[in-house]
Amino acid sequence: MGYVDWKIKGPKIGSCSCAYGCPCEFNGKPTHGLCEGLEAHLIEEGWFGDVRLDGLIVAARFRWPGAVHEGAGIVQGAIDERATEEQRQALFRILDGQEQEPTTVFNIYGSTFEKEFDPVFANIEFACDLAQGTGGFSVPGMMEMTLEPIRNPVTGAPHPAKIVLPEGFEFRSADMASGAFSGEGDIAFKRSASYGLLTYVAYGPYGIIEDDSWPALAA
Repeated sequence: MGYVDWKIKGPKIGSCSCAYGCPCEFNGKPTHGLCEGLEAHLIEEGWFGDVRLDGLIVAARFRWPGAVHEGAGIVQGAIDERATEEQRQALFRILDGQEQEPTTVFNIYGSTFEKEFDPVFANIEFACDLAQGTGGFSVPGMMEMTLEPIRNPVTGAPHPAKIVLPEGFEFRSADMASGAFSGEGDIAFKRSASYGLLTYVAYGPYGIIEDDSWPALAA
């Protein structure tokens, strides 16, 4: 049985409580024992079957008591309020891991959560400048994040850095940044000078669509 044809493609940004580089990306333990953070993805081009998803933004915040793979996590999503009911249902099917291989990013992370709070439908402000290494997003009353370049401690100049994961399921290559974020309500947190990332990625039923990766992020 085949999957519904779908794709979401565009800039993706995120930040978590780990130190720059994030040991989790290297199969290590979280810097501070737990893992908490947030992310957002602007769908510059996307569809689910006949339903177009272009221009919509999705975001999420999360927390795990230990390493991600150890599970027991909690999560809450946010969906662009501009999405129609048909688009919302399409996004739910993608983000819930339906119509895709079990080894894709949404299914892998989904398997580590034990509780999911009801999603929020809101105006999501999103910015991402891949060339400058800056960005951020906000969901009013729920969460916000800003990214800026990591700075050289002596000169104060931007310190570009990159993670390349040839077999990564979330991204193949991402630029590193310094993240500051906060959240209110069901998943409350506040962090600064934390791991941040900016990437450009496309996902489909079988995972990352490598031909749609942002060429400037290649190693």
